Amino acid sequence: MKTTFTTFAETSFVRKTALGVAGLAFIGGAVAGPVSHAFASPAERAAPAMTTVAQVTSEKPGMDKLVPHGTQGAQSNISLSKEQTDNAKAITDTAKKLGMGERGAVIAVATSMQESKLENLGHLGDMNDHDSLGLFQQRPSSGWGTPEQITDPAYATTAFLKNLKQVDGWQDMPLTDAAQKVQVSAFPDAYAQWENQAAHIVQDVWTK
Repeated sequence: MKTTFTTFAETSFVRKTALGVAGLAFIGGAVAGPVSHAFASPAERAAPAMTTVAQVTSEKPGMDKLVPHGTQGAQSNISLSKEQTDNAKAITDTAKKLGMGERGAVIAVATSMQESKLENLGHLGDMNDHDSLGLFQQRPSSGWGTPEQITDPAYATTAFLKNLKQVDGWQDMPLTDAAQKVQVSAFPDAYAQWENQAAHIVQDVWTK
């Protein structure tokens, strides 16, 4: 599935009309809420604890670590602005800090590419899908955090990766399956199209 994106206004319109378009994974962002996260206190949500699961090195990772099982289906590609690249680096840095390794970073970046095209989206008024916000289109009403937290790249990425870590065998899953376990999308296969570009983005920013 290949998607062409043009202007932010067009992308915003797609977020409102949503069905059948790969610009967003589903109407309303992460509708199901984080695993065991919706019932956490605000203090617990503010700084999710993580246990290191992967050794982080300063070397540029190879594609064998970034895409260990190959890509699935047709791959899409978009040109990135500095802001989008900075957001991808913020996601990657958070994955490194939390010990989720190269694969965790690729899954997170690809998920954000599908959900927001790596744009830290605020509320878009009438064009907003419910209350979904930020890089991962997480919803305050589903327990992902406050609007301020969700639109903080480090917090949003931590929330995503905390829930990914709870998925048994996520490291060995196809990317789209791992992302879907967290996001619960109406378009579960849509994440797959971003794996190749996400891997190259992570490879590029890993040591920067």
